[in-house]
Amino acid sequence: MSNTLEGRVAVITGSSRGLGREFALRLAREGADIVITGKSESDSDQLPGTIYSVAEEVRRLGRRALPVKVNVREEADVKNMVDRTVEEFGRLDILINNAGALWWERVLDTPPKRVALMYEVNLRASYYATYHALPHMIAGGWGHIIMNSPPITVEATPGYAMYYCSKMGMTRLAIGVAAEHHDDNIAANSLWPATPIESYATKNWSEDKMGRPDQWRTPEIMCDALMEILSSEPKSCTGRQFIDEQLLRERGWSEERIDAYWTTGTPPRDPMWIDQRAYQKQ
Repeated sequence: MSNTLEGRVAVITGSSRGLGREFALRLAREGADIVITGKSESDSDQLPGTIYSVAEEVRRLGRRALPVKVNVREEADVKNMVDRTVEEFGRLDILINNAGALWWERVLDTPPKRVALMYEVNLRASYYATYHALPHMIAGGWGHIIMNSPPITVEATPGYAMYYCSKMGMTRLAIGVAAEHHDDNIAANSLWPATPIESYATKNWSEDKMGRPDQWRTPEIMCDALMEILSSEPKSCTGRQFIDEQLLRERGWSEERIDAYWTTGTPPRDPMWIDQRAYQKQ
């Protein structure tokens, strides 16, 4: 247990399972109180975990937890999430826009309703949450906003075009917020994995989209990268487009430590780079 984030309050969208849950538990171990959000009030064998089960896990770590049912496509729900956070804890310091909608197909295999879903869950919901959280961060004089989104690139992404349109919009939002609120001591950054991360999302998608389990990394790499950002003073770490392994190298992590995140403990001969490897140039 750490006190790195002692006294801080973090809101994490889409935190009933997967990477959002891992973020919630890691931030709780670092001392933060956590608002767990999502639509899941019941679970299944294929998708276990609810906002209530994760809240209980946070409490077992000795931190306060507030589960809030949220449909991020609805502004009223998002505003209620922020209002309840401030009512319960009196502050909001960290916002992680983690909730996401996936559809990885070619443009002609992407129905308009799927584009609308990705836009609403990825970009518009991140705007809603950021818009309603910012006044409270400004009042507190400290804040970190993290977008779970990739660096902006002009490289082709066949089979991912509309998905990346929505996700890179989140990154562009972070860049704008970083510039507008630097003097308020509020940081905004994007964070993206270099390889698939082991989760229910990777397990439930086909191998041609997500690769094999030995090509994945464990969620701890994203959690450690996240903490490298959150442990920085906002003004000193803002407006960046981070990839997890690049950030860790930048902060002095050895290749041996980074290799330990592979699910097998050793690098695969043919790692799958879901970001088309082009991001590795940045």
